[in-house]
Amino acid sequence: MINKFIWPDDMHLQGIVILAAGASTRLGKPKQLLQYKGNSLIQHIAQIAVSVVHGPVVVVTGAHAGLITLQLSGLPVQPVYNPYWNSGIGSSIRKGLQAALDLSPELEEVIFAVCDQPHISPGLFRDMINARVKSKKQIVACAYGNTLGTPVLFSKHYFVELLQLKNDEGARKLILQHASSVEAVPFPMGNVDIDTLQDYIALSSNTP
Repeated sequence: MINKFIWPDDMHLQGIVILAAGASTRLGKPKQLLQYKGNSLIQHIAQIAVSVVHGPVVVVTGAHAGLITLQLSGLPVQPVYNPYWNSGIGSSIRKGLQAALDLSPELEEVIFAVCDQPHISPGLFRDMINARVKSKKQIVACAYGNTLGTPVLFSKHYFVELLQLKNDEGARKLILQHASSVEAVPFPMGNVDIDTLQDYIALSSNTP
């Protein structure tokens, strides 16, 4: 059962959807469970998320759902299972956004994030929210490696389009289609992600 979040009427509501449904086939084991700074990667991003927003934090699971949900025990987040996780990222975006709206129908913006960008920080999420307020743009995407990508914030202006994404379509489709509505936030370490064992070894060797 999903319990609705109730907040003061004058509070600007943001939510965060963490996309964690993948099978980590290139790594050979669930990347969400890899240890980083004393926590698993999924715990790391979930703790950061709940420290920043005043709305729901939804974690979309798929492969390894049971193991990931156990990692979230005790955290004020809502795990949501996507039975169609293997059909593409679009299905998880739709599932996560709909779950967030079920929790908080008055939600005004949502940040989509993944757990395998270990350098995401509370400061980055706050920078994104502040950039949205200051720029008045409807999309805020992170800039790294000559591209724009996750984490990415969408205002409610684009919720319908997000809910209409095809299974094989991701947030990048809307970033490209609505380029004039996008504000970029620098995230120099955003191109560090964990897809392979070599990526994880490199991360571990550079982590105090």
